[in-house]
Amino acid sequence: QVQLQESGGGSVQTGGSLRLSCKASRGTANSYCMAWFRQSSESEREEVASITRTGTEAYADSVKARFTISKDNAKDTLFLQMESLKPEDSAMYYCAARPTSFCMRNYKAYDYWGQGTQVTVSS
Repeated sequence: QVQLQESGGGSVQTGGSLRLSCKASRGTANSYCMAWFRQSSESEREEVASITRTGTEAYADSVKARFTISKDNAKDTLFLQMESLKPEDSAMYYCAARPTSFCMRNYKAYDYWGQGTQVTVSS
């Protein structure tokens, strides 16, 4: 059973930055596809970024050039560096993992989820 725990959310103003972290069970980061999703009260859960076990990254168009996904395999920790934040980035952010060599964009493909961390961007 994989456990995921997010941290790092908070409230910032437009243009600000935040760094989210997701601590995973031992061995997850170098064996699983890991991803960040977000969901607001007005939208379905959507993929923000993903990273394969070999380090291939993918991003939603809405966050490209602003967000960076990375991981520390030794510490089994996933990160999401968020820059130039906008009010539309406000959402609950979730860490997810699936035990495959490739990632999927659909949240239904992921087996393990964290509890989420709230990001609020004010104008």
